Amino acid sequence: MPEVPAVPRIGPQGAAHAGVADRVEAVRTTFGLRGPLARALPDFEPRAGQVEMASAVAKVFERGGVLLAEAGTGTGKTLAYLVPAILSRERVLVSTGTKNLQEQIFFKDVPLLRGALGVPFTATCMKGRANYLCLHKLDQLAGDARTGMVAENVFLPIIRRWSTETETGDRAELTDLPEDLPFWSDVAATAETCLGTECPRYDECFVTKMRQRAAASDVVIVNHHLLCADAAVRQNAYGEVIPACSRAIVDEAHQLEDVATQYFGYSVSNYRFEELARDIERSLFIIVGNDRKAKEEVTKTVERLRDYARAFFSDVAFAHRATGSIRSEERVRATTASLTETQESAADLTSALDLVEATLTLLIGVRLKQDAAAAAAGGGDDDAEAQRREDVAALARRARELRDELRIFLRADDAEYVYFVEFRGRGIFLRAAPIDVSRIVREVLLDKMHTTVLTSATLSVDGTFEYIRSRLGIREADEIRLPSEFDFERQAILYLPPRMPDPRSDAFATAAGREVIEILKRTQGRAFVLFTSYASMRAVQAIAEMALDYPILAQGTLPRSQLLEQFRATPHAVLFATSSFWQGVDVVGEALSCVIVDKLPFASPADPITAARIESIRARGGDAFGDYQVPLAVLALQQGLGRLIRHRRDRGVLVVLDPRIRTKGYGRRFVASLPPAPVVHDLARVAAFFSS
Repeated sequence: MPEVPAVPRIGPQGAAHAGVADRVEAVRTTFGLRGPLARALPDFEPRAGQVEMASAVAKVFERGGVLLAEAGTGTGKTLAYLVPAILSRERVLVSTGTKNLQEQIFFKDVPLLRGALGVPFTATCMKGRANYLCLHKLDQLAGDARTGMVAENVFLPIIRRWSTETETGDRAELTDLPEDLPFWSDVAATAETCLGTECPRYDECFVTKMRQRAAASDVVIVNHHLLCADAAVRQNAYGEVIPACSRAIVDEAHQLEDVATQYFGYSVSNYRFEELARDIERSLFIIVGNDRKAKEEVTKTVERLRDYARAFFSDVAFAHRATGSIRSEERVRATTASLTETQESAADLTSALDLVEATLTLLIGVRLKQDAAAAAAGGGDDDAEAQRREDVAALARRARELRDELRIFLRADDAEYVYFVEFRGRGIFLRAAPIDVSRIVREVLLDKMHTTVLTSATLSVDGTFEYIRSRLGIREADEIRLPSEFDFERQAILYLPPRMPDPRSDAFATAAGREVIEILKRTQGRAFVLFTSYASMRAVQAIAEMALDYPILAQGTLPRSQLLEQFRATPHAVLFATSSFWQGVDVVGEALSCVIVDKLPFASPADPITAARIESIRARGGDAFGDYQVPLAVLALQQGLGRLIRHRRDRGVLVVLDPRIRTKGYGRRFVASLPPAPVVHDLARVAAFFSS
């Protein structure tokens, strides 16, 4: 991020320059029994933990620096950081781990505080570029003679009508549009295809308008994906969208390392090659006009690109011992030997990209000469011709960037990165990810901010913040740990089965299936059954379905949001799910009365990123298992079991089927990290809990 300019203060200047003590007192008054929040919220109750956290945020906003704040469920941490941030009279950037929390803050908390605090402030919710419609791409698609695909026939008219009505261009407004619709990528405002100020629709662009609103706002609400993507592309004049801020609040901060790993690397996929080829074809008239010979030349060049891309990615799949029909996500470490097997087809593919760039650049030169001749003759449209050249230049730039990133991956010579191939559906992704993001996070976020607050319900392990400090490069920070406001001794029990086989044995799935059946009979369904892998989920689900009459939902059958909606609406439902349901999911009330976790959520040591990090820690003489694998799993388990108690009236049973939590020495670290619920080993106690 660039150096941050001073941001105009809002509100009374005297309050803006108040000292630390005055700031803290103003915050405490706001949360008091007779304060503005109590007047605005009929059910408001002062919470000691919330006031303590808000005071800590107020102090760090005044003094500067970093605050690590772990706030257990029920603390009310969102208001605890928003109130002092708004009262600080400074622009603040709020980043969340999920879009759900992002939208909750914007649509619920911001309007509440705007009415309650009596402080005028503005707020903007910003999502990643791909969430917004690109009017220029829509214009090109609408004029495409090739349009006739089923998806285009169905969805293009809907999107075109909506484009004339929407103020934001956010695809979330199109509630009837499938979440996983591939066609959306054809009209999405991606950084790779953005023309910036050269775009003919720049002033009308929804991303431009979003940036303008954000630049004039006091509270800018983003998510970690946009935060990291924005920081990663700031060398591109048109890539960044987030305005300069000197104060940041990172909620759900336990997710930041994973998201940063994703965005501060490189990724080349077969989809990117196909999209480039398709976009060149769609721009063919722009590129060559009515020149038949030139059209044939461009068509031949594009077909060569497609052929070489197919051959290369076929070699990649074969070299990494993958079949052509992988159904679930799989990652395979790229080695010097495996990359050598793709050397010949890789050379052909990079040559094809060279040819694409050269052909497009040559055609730009031809158009320049034609335009000059037309201008000399007193004809031609200078603006239109300049726009055509810019469109072609953008395609040439994409070919060059794709070639450069492909070469970076194929060299695989940077010891700070891990190189791997990811198979997802029909997609093949070549990825280079940083092994350690601590320096990156420190340089692009922490060092650029006057104040940074990192908060979550799960930040500490073994009672300290040492793990998160090391992973995110935090050197100096204030710290605060606040326990949950919920009464876990009354609201929950933790059931650990007395006899279960080793989770790595073939007998575990059958035993887990039997336990799940018996538990769900006593809870009458109303449960999340969370797994560390799809294979385990399918095995246990098959056993449970034979013995239970409760409605069973399974991840993968519907989009995540629809599954949650159906779960909430279906009495006694049971949801079988994997990692994406371990966090960021709220189901309040009796609909969710049980959360079962099959195994301690250790990251697979076969995963390329995990393996590289283990190797790096060992190379430095560290204890990879104790210092990295266990803390990472502890935080994941806390998140998974944290789905259960979301309100003071919630009651339920937490279950961990993995016997290692009882039998291994490190199991004590897991138990100590869990909510202080009574531990039971008898199913009769589970039944008694629900009948009491």
